[in-house]
Amino acid sequence: MTAANSSTKQTFRLADRLAAARRGRFVGREAELELVRSALLAAEPPFVVLHLYGPGGVGKSTLLREYARIAAEAARPVIRLDGRNLEPSPPGFLLALRQALGFKENDSTLDGLNWPAEGMLLIDTYESLVSLDAWLRDTFLPQLPGHSLVVTAGRNPPDPAWRSDIDWADLTQVIPLRNLRPEESQTYLTVRGIPASRHQEVLDFTRGHPLALSLVADLLNQGEPGAAFSFQTEPDVVRVLLQRFVHDVPSADHHLALQVCTLAWATTEELLAHVLDTANAAEIFEWLRQLTFIEQGPLGLFPHDLAREVLDADFRWRNPDGYLQLNQRLTAYLHTVFLQASSGKQQRIWFDLLYLARHNPFIKPYFDWTAFHSGFAEPAAADDAAAILDMVQRHEGEASAQIARYWLCRQPQAFKVYRNTGGELIGFMAHLALHGATPADLAADPAVPAALEFAQRYGPARPGEEIVHLRFWMDRDAYQGLSPAINLTAINSTIYWTTHPKLAWNFITTADPDFLQPHFTSLNMRRSPEADFEVGGRRYSVFSHDWRVEPASAWLAMKAERYPQTDLTLEQLAASLPPPLLVLSQPEFEEAVRQALRDYTRPDLLAANPLMRSRLVVEAAEPPAGPAALQALLQQAAATLTGSPKDEKLYRAIYHTYLDPAPTQEQAAERLDLPFNTYRYHLTNGLKRIVEWLWQRELQGSER
Repeated sequence: MTAANSSTKQTFRLADRLAAARRGRFVGREAELELVRSALLAAEPPFVVLHLYGPGGVGKSTLLREYARIAAEAARPVIRLDGRNLEPSPPGFLLALRQALGFKENDSTLDGLNWPAEGMLLIDTYESLVSLDAWLRDTFLPQLPGHSLVVTAGRNPPDPAWRSDIDWADLTQVIPLRNLRPEESQTYLTVRGIPASRHQEVLDFTRGHPLALSLVADLLNQGEPGAAFSFQTEPDVVRVLLQRFVHDVPSADHHLALQVCTLAWATTEELLAHVLDTANAAEIFEWLRQLTFIEQGPLGLFPHDLAREVLDADFRWRNPDGYLQLNQRLTAYLHTVFLQASSGKQQRIWFDLLYLARHNPFIKPYFDWTAFHSGFAEPAAADDAAAILDMVQRHEGEASAQIARYWLCRQPQAFKVYRNTGGELIGFMAHLALHGATPADLAADPAVPAALEFAQRYGPARPGEEIVHLRFWMDRDAYQGLSPAINLTAINSTIYWTTHPKLAWNFITTADPDFLQPHFTSLNMRRSPEADFEVGGRRYSVFSHDWRVEPASAWLAMKAERYPQTDLTLEQLAASLPPPLLVLSQPEFEEAVRQALRDYTRPDLLAANPLMRSRLVVEAAEPPAGPAALQALLQQAAATLTGSPKDEKLYRAIYHTYLDPAPTQEQAAERLDLPFNTYRYHLTNGLKRIVEWLWQRELQGSER
């Protein structure tokens, strides 16, 4: 072995191999690298301080290592410090700096620092040195040689003084570090030996977060080829990321606020105040706002995508009952806000409601979650007709387009169009009113007679009640597939159904019932084959809901309970569907009330009364509804006759005939000391008043 070879082997260290491995794995950040490379080579650098900031694991430390390598290649001395490893005081900082420069003596003063003329100072974990920020800016840094460069990297944006100070403003650069772009992420995965067939799966999981990419690459390289992974099945990945995102949460209320921010689409101070029920909501909101992985938008605060997924997975794993309860609480709150909101705000609130259900197995596959708040609905204008008809013709054929043309003329107000944020038309829906259908309507569209015959068979609409049909709904390109337009269809349909108290039936036409049936079943929308129809040789399927059987208030309560659940099965959904109820015509209803009064003292007979299967009784009773519920309703109806002396006569006639009956009507008249004809007059009018009061309850519901 020659001396030269011996020297080479002695000077080649593990550190060199580690550095080479890191360089081989480094991808992206070209703009950030070029910025520093140019500054190092410039006769007069355009800046002297560069601040990098971003959430934990985004690659700040890795980028600092690359800066050190570039500086070394340019023969510039590099001094590296880490805020975690020094006392955050001027003496502590100077002591660490002297040690980094190779001085052994315990001197923590500026004197004799002997800073290299073209030195580059790299400070990692700068958030730990926040108490030194003003001292560094005002005292230490101005003493460095004029060609020095300083780079700090931390979780938080730099103090505004770096920009507002007139002396520093032109000498400071600030760069927020974000996730890697998709092409950069794919390059990294290729370098790590991950097959291209798995790249999209990994990108969906990590969203380009550098630490997550590294952890998943390690996981795949160590595991079985083709093995699947997820946040739920890989707790070690979650744990490492979580430690980077969250540390030193001040209190239980702060922790709850973080959970709220993780669950909700966007978090406002008002939302926090409701959930936390504390006077410190404003202070906690500001704390959330300062977290490095929390971003701010026009609708409130929200976490970085990967941070949200990590925190959400940890919360669900750590406390599944607490996760469900908080989700249900947020859902119930947003339902209340929705019902009180103006029509212009209801669409946004329903987006927020739907987002809370994003892990529900019967909700998640049916929406484009990347397109939330990316469009809006508005009434169709005459100028939109050509685009609407073109969509129908392309996706459903000419025969269907002719029907759409008929309805555009007949019910133009039924059409809503969807536009993206640039105003471009991307889809539409048509919610047709069928309760006033004419013979021409029946002849023009086979969906109309099919739906009306179905309603007539299973629960005819009564005077004043409405029937609507979501007859057309489609995205310009995706038809009835996942798209922003389909998001808007679901939301605007729901708004209509829950804000029209006279709605009896809604129908929904779909071209793919097999795909949608699990979703509609979860919404208590029943498959209704008798309402199916055919147009242009193509069969269309229909789902329906009777809003008298399950009114809006009960339906919203069902959704508030069901939406947050992540382990529902079709069997559970089928078992939870409300039982079929009777929807009686007015003559049938009147006769059922009269019979119920005659059988008031006979629970065995009341159990067979048609009213027992009406919304009137089911809505008023604790399930399962029994004869006592009907008796209570009859008592309540009779009590409405006790408000005045004139009405009291009617009440006494009802009471002694039905509620506490005399053996015969003649004996009832004797008890009341009334002529029989007068007694019959009071009884008839009392019955009429009771029937009318109960009928209005049946029509309108107890909460409408």
